[in-house]
Amino acid sequence: MKGTKRWLAVSLVPVLAAGALGGCSSGQSGAGSGSGSNTVNLKMIESLTSPARTEVIKKMIASFEAANPNIKVELISPPLESADNKISTLLSVKDELDVLEVRDVTVKQFVTNKWIADLTSYTSAWSGYKNLNANSLAMANYIDNKPYYIPYGLYQKMLFYRKDWFDQKGLTPPKTWDDLAKAAKTLTDSPNNRFGYSFRGGSGADGYIVDLLRDYNGTNVNLDDAMFLKSGATIFSTPEAKQGMALYVSLYKDGSPKDSINWAFAEQVQGFVSGATGMLIQDPDTIDPVKQGLKEGTWATAPMPTGPSGASHYKVGAAGWGMTSYSKHPKEAWKLIEFLSSPEQNAVFTKVAGVIPIHNSASVDKYFKEGAYKPYIDMANDTAHYFPYKPETDYKGFGEWRKIVQQDAQAVLLGKMTIDDALKKWDAYWVNEKKQGK
Repeated sequence: MKGTKRWLAVSLVPVLAAGALGGCSSGQSGAGSGSGSNTVNLKMIESLTSPARTEVIKKMIASFEAANPNIKVELISPPLESADNKISTLLSVKDELDVLEVRDVTVKQFVTNKWIADLTSYTSAWSGYKNLNANSLAMANYIDNKPYYIPYGLYQKMLFYRKDWFDQKGLTPPKTWDDLAKAAKTLTDSPNNRFGYSFRGGSGADGYIVDLLRDYNGTNVNLDDAMFLKSGATIFSTPEAKQGMALYVSLYKDGSPKDSINWAFAEQVQGFVSGATGMLIQDPDTIDPVKQGLKEGTWATAPMPTGPSGASHYKVGAAGWGMTSYSKHPKEAWKLIEFLSSPEQNAVFTKVAGVIPIHNSASVDKYFKEGAYKPYIDMANDTAHYFPYKPETDYKGFGEWRKIVQQDAQAVLLGKMTIDDALKKWDAYWVNEKKQGK
């Protein structure tokens, strides 16, 4: 895609302020469809597994099966932390999967290995496709300008914080990363197992590190190729990157639980919900578990902190449903994807899963415009400080990079590698990636 504006400068305002939930999908299947009198059995696998989400998917599948009695769907729900690896393994041996969860961080691998189908022939005949909002279309067409999956929701990080803890200490929500680090230190009372921040040092840590370093590089970041600056140098090559890494280390050592060096999504959220930590940076799918675990009024949300120059960088992430390239039942597999992607089904899913809706017609009611979701509106409106960027997921070495940066960052936190050595290694990695191309 050409230019940041076409990529994701489309703010979340039109996503979240277009109309009311509801409406029927003109492409929804009626009873009796399938392969003649024979039952078609589809296998479907999810990735971002959680009990509540799995339950709502099962209910959606039951509705689909009721409307399509000749099609039966088997849902596979692997544990969250191993799900992507399991999906890749099944795809590599061409297990009889038909529909699978595709994420912005896995789509490149799936397409490169020719594991998933180009859905262009289906979307061109689907009347509902044109009703997807601009960000959903951008994410669906991220690879080669072709739709390889239909997003079921959009993700963007924001700050969750314990309002009651902040009030007790006379603190206000942090505006900058430096504010956040200071607040984390102030809130930390380690003898009483209370810490300021839900640090993420395990799986998924790479996104937190890279976004922090982008923020420290400010408006010098190339938003269309965001591992690099406008000058062509990498974001790891500057004095500002070293400052950002120093803050990253102090945030862990002075304001986070020591075992958070291994925390991934589940541990991060549990730390906040259990009352062990006072701040958490996460996507909107965290809203529901926080609501379930903490009393109303004890927590709140805020926009993401900015770097020293007042800049914060964000991507709109996505996940959704795709089809295996080797499915024996592509017609029925698409029928399921189309059903799950209809406005009425997506409305059910997004409120349970806590993701931002995909339809222009789906945004909304007060549910998505007020309360915990409000920071998304605030960040989208504040274009002077919040900058959307194109993710680096289309580089060939992205998958390997995620492992490298997590391992190196842990080594830095444990004193086994210096900040300088880590940044030099990361700089060299991305200089080479640039040479290799996408």
